[in-house]
Amino acid sequence: MRPFFANLPALGNLTKKGIERAKVTLMSATTRDFSTVDLKEDPKLRDLLDFLDNLKNYEKSGVPKGAGTDSSDGFDLGRMRRLMERLGNPHSKFKAVHIAGTKGKGSTAAFLSNILREEGYSVGCYTRYNLKIKVSSKKCFIIHSPHLLTVRERISLGRNGEPVSAESLIYHFHRVKKILDQSVDLENGSLSHFEVFTALAFSLFARESVDIAIVEAGLGGARDATNVLDGTGLAAAVITSIGEEHMAALGGSLESIAIAKSGIVKYGRPLVMGGPFEPHIEGILRQKASLMNSPVISASDPGIQRTVKSVGREHDIIYQSCDLIMQVEKDLQLFLELCDLRLQMLGSHQLQNAATASCIALCLRHQGWIVSDKAIRSGLERTYMLGRSQFLTNEEVEAVGLSGVSVLIDGAHTEASAKALMDTIMMTYHDTPLALVVAMASDKDHLAFARQLLSGRLPEVVVLMEVSIAGAKSRTASVLLLKDTWKRAALELDIEVSMGSESFLEDQSGCSHLIPKHGHVVLISNEMGTVEDSMLVAYQLLRGRMDGPKGLVVVTGSFHLVSSVLASLQR
Repeated sequence: MRPFFANLPALGNLTKKGIERAKVTLMSATTRDFSTVDLKEDPKLRDLLDFLDNLKNYEKSGVPKGAGTDSSDGFDLGRMRRLMERLGNPHSKFKAVHIAGTKGKGSTAAFLSNILREEGYSVGCYTRYNLKIKVSSKKCFIIHSPHLLTVRERISLGRNGEPVSAESLIYHFHRVKKILDQSVDLENGSLSHFEVFTALAFSLFARESVDIAIVEAGLGGARDATNVLDGTGLAAAVITSIGEEHMAALGGSLESIAIAKSGIVKYGRPLVMGGPFEPHIEGILRQKASLMNSPVISASDPGIQRTVKSVGREHDIIYQSCDLIMQVEKDLQLFLELCDLRLQMLGSHQLQNAATASCIALCLRHQGWIVSDKAIRSGLERTYMLGRSQFLTNEEVEAVGLSGVSVLIDGAHTEASAKALMDTIMMTYHDTPLALVVAMASDKDHLAFARQLLSGRLPEVVVLMEVSIAGAKSRTASVLLLKDTWKRAALELDIEVSMGSESFLEDQSGCSHLIPKHGHVVLISNEMGTVEDSMLVAYQLLRGRMDGPKGLVVVTGSFHLVSSVLASLQR
């Protein structure tokens, strides 16, 4: 049998590093384990990591059915309240904005955090994914779950949003460890990884006396650990969107998901809605706000105009030039005019998230917070998130062993986020050869995801692989499952497909049948290789079509896959 490497097109303009890696890793792909990254954590964190590893981690095992609903099947929020009480109720010592929603939570939290930092506030931000934040002279806190590279990035402290130091994190952990130990015993070992980390975050916010915390719900809202926040300190509740992710855990329907997420609305406190929502879903949210006597601000109000005008590049930075104009008279009067806004967060969905964050900022202004239009503009323009429509720089592309190609990494893993990703591709690289590298968790809607990525700019190559989810294999979607799913999606869309399988490995006649053709997709299974292997395979096959503009390799399907790319850059 010839090695897979022998069937690839000539190495051409791969970098020397890429050539050597290709020769070694592709020839050994059948003997390697899942794509995972073994970055060494700081040894000082060993006690904290061991403690967390002994707790229930639903990111690894999957969330139980109904766990996010406000029912007998839901998580026990009383357990979290008791833990916070033992810690001195730190969540009562700062003001907060609480953000729930299927998509857009992290981006909205990032936008809002930067707006407030630009105004000079000390901001705590608890959110799900890593952010790269550009700020000037503000103190900030950011927590990320799950982290992309190291547990420290879940909590960022400092002017530039750098990860909290190992020394600071372990010091605070040891300060409260006795209480955490007692709580684990008193709760019969039922406290979860997320609950304990949320408690650590809130106690850090209180200790550092932040002016305001921006808090993203983990799952749903009503029974999420973050929902210990009460109306006394809540500046606003925010629901960005309602979609079908985590259906089983949130009751099985869009209506039950909306009900679960509306659980963060508190009496008399404003609700900011992102949207746009289906009319009956918006009705559920507005009904809850009415019951709670909460004013409603909608970022999808007809009085808000959002326009993406063009896409530009400055050095290695791609941005979209937008207009964001607000003139709203309902509930609260909102006015804002931002023309030629340069967003590094790409796509119309990110402009919608920027509009939502701006509505929250104006809501805070209405409550007496000082938030200038200048701070809103600067905060929006400075926000940039790792793994969200992130184009690698030329230097980073070469660091992963490629050359003469663009690389986009995006943690999209739902139907909606796949559509947003394809919109971004169409907006930035609409006429270049396209290759996808895809790995996913087992509990996602793989078919809907594949349909979206095959319905827009047709990729020439799709490399399917496996990736560890939160360091475990139990939630990993197999290459076999993904291959069958993508074949089915292609069949539904009347797209011709060729498979890179064992028959290709055994073929002795070269690789001409692997060169992508117009209107034709090559599916490659890379079951045991790393993400770097898959990117090299995608690039090599893509080169057969790169007779015009340089091609684009997109890595997507899971933030855990994206973290593998980022870790490679760190190495």
